[in-house]
Amino acid sequence: MGSTAARGAVEAVWRMEAARIVGALARFTGDFALAEDLAQEALAEALVSWSVNGVPHEPTGWLLTTGRRRAIDAFRRRSAADERYAMLARDLSPEEPGPDALFDPEAIDDDVLALMFISCHPVLSKEARIALTLRVVGGLGSEAIAKAFLVPVATIQARITRAKKTLAAANVPFAVPEPRERAERLGSVLQVVYLIFTEGSFASGGDSWIRRDLAGEAQRLARTLVRLDPQPEVFGLLALMELTAARFPARLDKSGQPVLLEDQDRRLWDQAAIRRGRAALAKSDGGRGLGAYGLQASIAECHAVAHSVAETSWPRIVGLYEALGQLTPSPIIELNRAVAVAMASGPADGLALVEEIAGRGELNGSHLLPSVRGELLTRLRRVDEARHALLQALELCGNAAERAALERKISALSPS
Repeated sequence: MGSTAARGAVEAVWRMEAARIVGALARFTGDFALAEDLAQEALAEALVSWSVNGVPHEPTGWLLTTGRRRAIDAFRRRSAADERYAMLARDLSPEEPGPDALFDPEAIDDDVLALMFISCHPVLSKEARIALTLRVVGGLGSEAIAKAFLVPVATIQARITRAKKTLAAANVPFAVPEPRERAERLGSVLQVVYLIFTEGSFASGGDSWIRRDLAGEAQRLARTLVRLDPQPEVFGLLALMELTAARFPARLDKSGQPVLLEDQDRRLWDQAAIRRGRAALAKSDGGRGLGAYGLQASIAECHAVAHSVAETSWPRIVGLYEALGQLTPSPIIELNRAVAVAMASGPADGLALVEEIAGRGELNGSHLLPSVRGELLTRLRRVDEARHALLQALELCGNAAERAALERKISALSPS
């Protein structure tokens, strides 16, 4: 097998098994940061070995065994009498064991769950949680993460390094949190997965409006979390993702340009994803009402079941945004509610709400508010004001595809 084929095999195994490998090594060493380093060293060794000897029958077991042996070497260097070295070295066969030698079938899920809660630990910054989650749970390399978030590779590598040091300094144990603590930290995990999906759905920069790879990775993480910790709000997040991603096939035209909701061919929407989303949404009410993600999923469901923009239940969407705003106050939620009000009651009513938000200055620097304002002014035929607002949005927008859409809107305005 050549080096190119070996690299492809290593990347494929890592992509599928990253969380299980790092989780198993972390459980055996008791050191999360060390486990991630050991996994990377095992990958580097596999690139050389597999290109010469071929892919082993149990590639995951091979990587785990290699990582474990490197752990033993590390502990031997620290202290010949180290109890952890003795524990890890005991019964280590010179022959390559199968994956069960390191995977406890009853503990695999706990390993992955612990890994997700550690990589999303509140002691880390939001940026660090995202980078670490994509690295150790998602199996993405630093280059892929950097490309996804439009930052230098060195920046991502520094974030990951700092995150591991922060976790070590905080003495964060590798373990699934107790139920009470897990409930408190679940929000952090969901927020990271949601942020990854949001960046994939509405890319803040770059050439494409949608990053399907990033959104797909977030969906995969959410499906994993549903299996491991099936809480109502986890189902709510998965429902939101499925119902939102269902519209991806119609959101871009053949040239990759954005297609607005009212212009989308709804026949292209993924009906299987809509069914999955609605099924998940049905499980998102734990008896105490919908949470923030469940409410957003309900809004997405209103769009998914409507045959057109005109037939959409806009009054229900307004009510859902009002409930969401009470649960998690945010100027973005208010802006979305203003759009829904404009659809339900007319652009003048929606514009009045937008002006209130603008007056508070909470969205200064964001292209979203002037973009919405420009759209509503256009519908009210206040052309000069609309052009000014859309030009302001264009100046603030960082995504090339969205900028092109704004430019088309400006060009379509009648001359003053």
